Amino acid sequence: MKWAVIQRLIGLLLMLFSVTALPPVVVSLLTDDGQAGVFGATFALTLATGLALWMPVRNFQGELRTRDGFLVVALFWTVLGLFGAVPFMLGPHLDLTDAVFEAVSGFTTTGATVIIGLDGLPPSVLYHRQQLQWLGGLGVIVLAVAIIPMLGVGGMQLYRAETPGPMKDDKLTPRIMHTARTLWYVYLGLTVVCAVAYWWTGMTVFDAIAHSFSTIATGGYSPHDASLGYYDSFAVETVANVFMLLGGVNFAMHFLVWRGRDPRYYWRDTETRAYLVLIVAFAALIAATLWLTGAYTSAGESMRDAVFHVISIITTTGYTTAGFAQWPLYIPLLIAAIGFIGGCAGSTAGGMKVVRIVLLYKQGVHESFLLIHPRAKMPVKLGNKPVPESVMNSVWGFYTLYVLSSLVLTALMMAAGLDLESAFGAVMATINLVGPGLGTVASNFADVPEFVKWLAVFAMLLGRLEVFTLLVLFTPAFWRH
Repeated sequence: MKWAVIQRLIGLLLMLFSVTALPPVVVSLLTDDGQAGVFGATFALTLATGLALWMPVRNFQGELRTRDGFLVVALFWTVLGLFGAVPFMLGPHLDLTDAVFEAVSGFTTTGATVIIGLDGLPPSVLYHRQQLQWLGGLGVIVLAVAIIPMLGVGGMQLYRAETPGPMKDDKLTPRIMHTARTLWYVYLGLTVVCAVAYWWTGMTVFDAIAHSFSTIATGGYSPHDASLGYYDSFAVETVANVFMLLGGVNFAMHFLVWRGRDPRYYWRDTETRAYLVLIVAFAALIAATLWLTGAYTSAGESMRDAVFHVISIITTTGYTTAGFAQWPLYIPLLIAAIGFIGGCAGSTAGGMKVVRIVLLYKQGVHESFLLIHPRAKMPVKLGNKPVPESVMNSVWGFYTLYVLSSLVLTALMMAAGLDLESAFGAVMATINLVGPGLGTVASNFADVPEFVKWLAVFAMLLGRLEVFTLLVLFTPAFWRH
């Protein structure tokens, strides 16, 4: 393990991250909310810590190996949670547990919260929450690789550890730095368009920017306790639907569509096509159930809420306009299942990712076929291309660890005092990066035991780093020379 190189990189990344405390200072000065000193202190503390780490090893150069990249990513997301929590402790005066929970929930784009009374918080603190999600959406690490080529470390190792999806070696451009930069250009462009669209629907400039950050990042934080239900506006929900959908699509597809000026690329892609079909099918089923059970008297209202919440949950954004946990029959369980599916690989969404679900389905069909025709040679294909056996093994390994981790975390949360529904809902909300759960965590995590909050923090990091990146650190082989 190249400890000096890792320390140097963490120091550089912390110095980069310290700059993100400056926009809230501007917001505080413009709104005169009295929080400028809080964010000024956060900037100074983060910068000083980064310098303290970087200075002793500033002359060390070296190329990161793959396992070094995993450690850097896991360490940095942990450090992000601690330093992102500082304004919550100095401003709203949250204790350490709640502050770290709120910051990690933001960075991992989960959107779960322990804060009640968002509408009364200072604007700069609200902006800080939203900015955390925007930075976490495509990954601060990828941002660092995009704009700091002078890091002097292997960018591909960081990119592979940070990027979600089973096929992480695919690059849009020959150089990894250009790939990361291209992704951020797409990300920034969609954010600007989303903010303008929200403003056009009648939101204030502040709310439009705040919601654009969490919509494109599929995070779900809102400056209002009622989330998007605060507006009770079909126009606002329509904008949210469109940009949540886009946030849940592989950003490489957005780049291909933009470069080729051909939106048909979306439908030609197997994963994106399956993603859209699943949304239509789930929305139709839930809307029909809501209407036929009398939960809604209007078919139009049933469809409106069903479409919005299916898109919100499958993209793991977590915006709400209604209490879906109280919807009838099987709908809450189905909503939870949708959250486990998640969005597309290479998107800002959480969950297991649609491409993995597609591959697992195809593998199931493949095995059923071989039972009938044991001598047949029929490889699993994705988009008419055979899927390498190594990728299928990775998918099965990921699925096994994901389900096992969810079961263990559910059991631990039950041991900490939650009932089965609440424990399962908390795990569904955190490991899938959804935000709202079931039972006592249907709206927030304010009243759950402290140990549950720390388990939720671990679950959010586990989901954001796609299980392997975090759990590999707990294996003896990782540390063996």
